[in-house]
Amino acid sequence: MSDQLKHECGISLIHLKKPLDFYTQKYGSYMYGVDKMFLMMEKQKNRGQDGAGYASIKFDLNPGQKYFYRVRSFEQQAIHSIFKKINKKVNSFIKSQKIQKGSNSFYEHTPFLGQVMLGHVRYGTYGKNSIDYVQPMMRQNNWMNRNLILAGNFNMTNTDELFQSLVKLGQHPREQSDTITIMEKIGHFLDSEVITGYNKLKKKGVLKSEMPPLIEKDLNIEKILKKSSRKWDGGYVIAGMIGHGDSFVIRDPHGIRPAYYFENDEVIAVASERPAIQTVFDVNYSQINEIPRGNALIIKKSGTTSLKEILKPKAKKSCSFERIYFSRPDSVLDGKSVYDCRKSFGNVLAKEFPVDADIVVPVPDSGNAAALGFAQHLGKNYEHG
Repeated sequence: MSDQLKHECGISLIHLKKPLDFYTQKYGSYMYGVDKMFLMMEKQKNRGQDGAGYASIKFDLNPGQKYFYRVRSFEQQAIHSIFKKINKKVNSFIKSQKIQKGSNSFYEHTPFLGQVMLGHVRYGTYGKNSIDYVQPMMRQNNWMNRNLILAGNFNMTNTDELFQSLVKLGQHPREQSDTITIMEKIGHFLDSEVITGYNKLKKKGVLKSEMPPLIEKDLNIEKILKKSSRKWDGGYVIAGMIGHGDSFVIRDPHGIRPAYYFENDEVIAVASERPAIQTVFDVNYSQINEIPRGNALIIKKSGTTSLKEILKPKAKKSCSFERIYFSRPDSVLDGKSVYDCRKSFGNVLAKEFPVDADIVVPVPDSGNAAALGFAQHLGKNYEHG
């Protein structure tokens, strides 16, 4: 076993379904997607303050145009650090270029504005606290559809075994970390799927220059993830973006790590915490779905979504932090209000670990309901605050 399972990290993914000028016209800001990602990450900063990262992908650019961007930081206040850098780059570009705001050229060339964005906040359980360990990670290739950008909330308990499986494939991984190992595993089968599509089209006489969109349309992400994850062992939510615009979020079969998503006709949003989506997009908890354990939410460049069972679901072992600490008071989990869940935790705790105390005080405030349940079970006084 390489790592103990621990609570760590947070992911955010946003896919904008409409052209970027739609959000400028409706919401009055060409930074709509970037601003939403900042809020999604800020609402999850409690999940990790050792580093933060952001990556974005633009659609349908010409060869030679930069279509993906990434910025990372392991400074204090890392989230604010990366978005300060983004805003500085954007403002500097706008001042230096004579491009009409709101034009197609403006959205194509302005850095960090993209249709798909991936954010990550890091709690370090593997490796040093340096920029090299801050996600999202990138696996680059000259073929757009073989570029992979990856971020996750995970601990693999069999990293050594997974590393050796890459070596047996003939690879020479640059590092033996769970993040690099997972990225290279997915990348290997992504390469294989793209090459298979290329060879099929070649036999049909399709011109090489016309192949990329055809390969991308039929790219089987479900197949890639099934092959990649066969030997994964641990708790994980892994999010990825492919260079042409497809993306995915896969969850472990025990549901140890949480993952939620929201979709309407404008946006698809995924986060480690339901309340982050609720707050940022001002939606009710009932509009937000949990990614089932062992499943992947697959988002095509077109904005179509599908849930695919990648691994057979196993006994549910959801992270208790979701109920104890991270959920908003108006959330409902498994048909039960968070308040009732927390109060029940207090009852169970008092039953299993009774103490001789006169007053029960909650710390922090999210422990109010649990403290009340604890006190009521023991017949003790409860003092709020």
